[in-house]
Formats: sequence, C-alpha cells, structure tokens
Amino acid sequence: MDIRKLKYFITVAEELHFNRAAEKLNMTQPPLSQQIQNLEEEIGVQLLERSKRTVLLTPAGEVFLNEARRIVRQLEQSIEKTRLAGEGMVGQLSIAFVDSASGEWLVRLLRIFRELYPQVQLILREMTSAEQIQALQDGTIHFGFVRYSEPVKHVRYQTVQHESLIAVLPEDHALALKSEVSIRNLAAEAFILFPRQFGAPFYDQIMQFCKNHEVDPKVVQEAVQMSTIVNLVAAGMGISIIPSSASIFERKGVVFLPFQEVTPFVPLFAAWRTDVNQAVIANFLSLLSNLD
Repeated sequence: MDIRKLKYFITVAEELHFNRAAEKLNMTQPPLSQQIQNLEEEIGVQLLERSKRTVLLTPAGEVFLNEARRIVRQLEQSIEKTRLAGEGMVGQLSIAFVDSASGEWLVRLLRIFRELYPQVQLILREMTSAEQIQALQDGTIHFGFVRYSEPVKHVRYQTVQHESLIAVLPEDHALALKSEVSIRNLAAEAFILFPRQFGAPFYDQIMQFCKNHEVDPKVVQEAVQMSTIVNLVAAGMGISIIPSSASIFERKGVVFLPFQEVTPFVPLFAAWRTDVNQAVIANFLSLLSNLD
C-alpha cells in the first residue's frame, strides 16, 4: 500500500471536506477523490460516507484512521532513527582503556562526546592493552586506548599522549621528602611492576630505563592495574615505576616523584578497526583528532 494514500486519507478524515483537504495537500479535488476511492477498493471497505454537503467517517473509517495515523507515525520515526544512525547521532560506542588513561584527558573527551551526541550509548570498559587489542580483533570493542601498538590486520593506531615515568614510594621512605629521585638510589629496593605478559613494550621500557643506569630491579610483586600497584606501595610491599598519568591514583601513604634522569616517553595510543564503516566511530575519531 502506498504511504501517500494513507496521508491523503488522514487529511480528508481530519478536514471532512475534500476541497479543503486538497488545498492542504497542494492538489486538486478530483485526483484526491480518486485516490481515496482506490484506497477503499484496495482494502475492500467503505471508509467515508459522501454527500453533496458532508463527508463523514464510517465506523470502519474511524478504525482505519487510528491505524493509518499509527503507521505513518511509526514510519516517520523509523526514517528519522535511520537518518540519525546514518549520521552517527544514535547507536552504541564501546570504548576500552588502560586504567592509567582514565584521567582528566579521557574524562574531558567523553564529556564533550556526550554533549555532542547525547543519544549515543557509551559502553566503557577497563582493560589491559593486550586485552584491548584482542577485543578489537574480535570486534567486541570499537575503540581502545592502549600503551603499545601491535601490528594487527585492520587495526590502526594514533598517538594521543606522551608521558614520562615517575617513581612511587611509600610516604615513610627515606627519599619521600625529596623533590626528585635518582633511579640509582632505588637499586636495592623491592619493585612492584606491571606484568610483561600484559604489555611487553611498556614493561621493557621500564627495564631498559633501569638497565641504562645500571639498575637491576628486584621484582617481588606484579599487578595488572596501576591503582593496585599504588595500593601495594602504600602497604609497604615495595616501590614502583609508573606512567606519570597514574598519579591520578594519589592516596594517603604514597608519594610520586619525578626522576632526575631523563626517562623514556610512554605513549598512549588510540586504536580502532579500519574495516568497520560506522558514522558513530567516525564522529568519535574526528573529535579525538581535534581535541586540544
């Protein structure tokens, strides 16, 4: 059934006058009358009672009017939702991130995106870099924020941040009141580090930094989350080396100190699949690329 016939009928039923309805529809009366007649023949029931002076809805016409309005309204809503989806204004966006990236920078990015696209549902997940890269391959996330880039088919990386390494010491440590610390002064300490199997490039950066200054870290404990590492330092389990952004986990019992030595820069990459053509992903990537 032609949707135009439903709209013609609704207009005639609301006006109860063919000439007025024709004017409202920007057409002449004879074609409009013919369209209504064709509609009645198509569904096999009389919808309107016509006389020289009046047009009235039949009982069947009253039922059909309600249904026609519902159908037209639903179709218009479906078209609008489809248009919005095509523009990336509605839908879902699944974003994963390492916990040390969950600072003000990411908060600001997500806040602006929510303001621009309030009808897009954000699904946020905290995952290690290795888990994110696997999730991108599996298609279970759209975007990731990872500490290293690994060549993977259809996955692209963009550097969004560089940051230095810092030391985390218990607040009662002999060096805790210093404004900065030398890695050489930590050579005898027990270290709490991120496990290599969850991010070899990041782990190797820390170990190479130590090796460059003749320090061989004694690793007594490993923890996947930076917040856990900070808590273990606070508990007196040892000291650690973390990205500077992880200082967002500041808490009583620890101090964060920059190193006297120049540290390697720890990158943060945005990662996404290039073979998924979704407007919502393109919108997020555009915002990410233009964020100050």
